[in-house]
Amino acid sequence: MSATVSLQQLTDQLDQLEAQAAAAIAAAASAADLEELRVGLLGKKGKLSGVLGAMGKLPGEERPLVGQRANVLKEQVQGLLAERLAWVKSAALAERIAAESLDVTMPASTIPAGHRHPLISTIEEIVDIFAGLGYRVEEGPEIETDHYNFTALNIPPHHPARDMQDTFYLSEHELLRTHTSPVQIRHLENNPPPVRIVAPGRVYRRDAVDATHSPVFHQVEVLAIDEGLDFSHLRGTVTAFLQQFFGDLPVRFRASYFPFTEPSAEVDVQWRGRWLEVMGCGMVDPAVLEGLGIDPTRYSGFAAGLGVERFCMVRHGIDDIRRLFTSDLRFLEQF
Repeated sequence: MSATVSLQQLTDQLDQLEAQAAAAIAAAASAADLEELRVGLLGKKGKLSGVLGAMGKLPGEERPLVGQRANVLKEQVQGLLAERLAWVKSAALAERIAAESLDVTMPASTIPAGHRHPLISTIEEIVDIFAGLGYRVEEGPEIETDHYNFTALNIPPHHPARDMQDTFYLSEHELLRTHTSPVQIRHLENNPPPVRIVAPGRVYRRDAVDATHSPVFHQVEVLAIDEGLDFSHLRGTVTAFLQQFFGDLPVRFRASYFPFTEPSAEVDVQWRGRWLEVMGCGMVDPAVLEGLGIDPTRYSGFAAGLGVERFCMVRHGIDDIRRLFTSDLRFLEQF
């Protein structure tokens, strides 16, 4: 700027600055660009400050004219900056909304709600039936001692009945339980008769894997100990349970052998024109009661046990036990 400045020169500079500012602000594409323009136009070292700095060289009567024009320009620039900033923010928001919009016509990507596995549903139904008959649910450990799994159930070491249950031994005295009968022994040790319990749970045997056998399966066993119980009470209880589960079907009892019951029986139901073996039962052997310190001349009882997989497969017409453990959604969704 020259040493002498006229009013016209400063006025022309302000007019040029107004046009330049309007064009630059209109072209700004972001909030950062607008902030850079604000500092360059209105900051302490900005272009408007440079014009105002030269105003001191004018005669005193001309200075207010330049000052008034500069204030008008400052307000105009501030207004344009605010207006453009609002537009830039609105445009950015609209762009973000467009990029993040959801197509409500697309198929849902959420995982569908699950439901009970058929084995769990079968266990719950069986337990509910016995609970309705007055039985209390009891559970026990899956890792058992030889004593509870065999000896206390009238199956001492080297007894031939142990061959009926090929076992997973963890050590000399610990094993994976082969049935839920140990739950009954543990309960009777701490609860004197009368006793009525139902014991559901997972059990293990070294069976070959095929369509009807698995080394891991589930059992439900029931036990009733009281004064005056006899085989007619066992027969009535088992028949009532089976007919409630399968429907009003013929039920028959066949003589069998279990080391912890005497007499013992296998139980069949007539299902779709043929007899199906579904569970075993019997009167508790007096030797088992004596081993628990229960007087067999005063108390008697009965026990019954069933494989849950067997009941589930018969109920739903499943032809292969392995289907229950494969987690195949195509299979499970049918239930």
